[in-house]
Amino acid sequence: MSMHQGMNSKTYLVIILTALVMSSCISCSSGDSDEGAPNPDPDPPVQTDTTFKNPIRNTGPDPWVIKDRDEYFVTFTTGRNITLLRTKKMSELSKATSKVIWVPPASGFNAAEIWAPELHKIDNVWYVYYAASDGNNENHRMWVLQNTAADPFEDSWEDMGELELPDDKWAIDGTPFKVNDQYYFAWSGWEGDENIRQNIYISTMENPLKVGTERVCLLKPEDSWETNNTSPLVTEAPQFFMKDDKIFIFYSAGGCWKDGYSIGTIWMEATGDILNPDAWKRSEQNPLFVSNTSGNAFGPGHNSFFTSVNGEEHWILYHANANAGDGCGDKRSIRMQKISWDAAGFPVLGTPEALDKELEKPAGEE
Repeated sequence: MSMHQGMNSKTYLVIILTALVMSSCISCSSGDSDEGAPNPDPDPPVQTDTTFKNPIRNTGPDPWVIKDRDEYFVTFTTGRNITLLRTKKMSELSKATSKVIWVPPASGFNAAEIWAPELHKIDNVWYVYYAASDGNNENHRMWVLQNTAADPFEDSWEDMGELELPDDKWAIDGTPFKVNDQYYFAWSGWEGDENIRQNIYISTMENPLKVGTERVCLLKPEDSWETNNTSPLVTEAPQFFMKDDKIFIFYSAGGCWKDGYSIGTIWMEATGDILNPDAWKRSEQNPLFVSNTSGNAFGPGHNSFFTSVNGEEHWILYHANANAGDGCGDKRSIRMQKISWDAAGFPVLGTPEALDKELEKPAGEE
């Protein structure tokens, strides 16, 4: 005989309702215990996180960023390929979509030591300028890739070969820049064939795949922070920045293998001759960006710049080590922070922010 056959329907209904109430109470109490899973809020309150902490990516030497419409594309040194990151929020670079867009050939003069790639968009065509060798550092030269697709993530990259530079000497860290409808190309190179000193050179560009026939030396490592008791002497990673009536070339010096590796700048009036070394002056505030030993920021350098989502803020993107003596390897992480300008129009980079410090996100990030 079934249970409801031995009782009337009213009694059966009372029992069912009582069981349902007890079951509901047990479910509620289990949400507060260590063993039961809490009952999720179906409509949690919306919270806006407005801060971030460095690093924004745990590894990424020589970071470069370019903003294209509402997206940012970032490259960095892997040494073995060219990897491209894309994101709409620089503070969330660790979550960026990643794609290897080029793998070097198995042999040849651009088969190894792939350093400091930079993605540029010139006349609606994408280019990547990068340094490479055959495995012997003394053979480092600049090379270039091209992609005519609208989206640099499309598999249309073509190796355009070596970007031949005047005098055919050791060269790394190449970067193009446009001033008054003329493109220029700057890089870090040797004067001769021996690894004694890296200078900053510049030349005109005839087109994105061809540099002019004369190289001009704009900078040699001479100040104490630039020489930094290193051998060889190093000035590298030139980065153009034009603001109002001034043109700046930021650079890193002091040897990435030393914690004294830092960032400085040379500048000139925008009306001057870019190819005239005498038109350029070292900033009196050099070095502009040095190690913050209490904030786990050692050897900050090889920077690039970007604007916030709303275009109103300038930010510096750079690498640094978290510990002293970590040198030039993959322990260099990608970091960023907002910069400002003084009343005279000169950059104020500040001090590398500590890793444990909460920073306001770039304006416009939702």
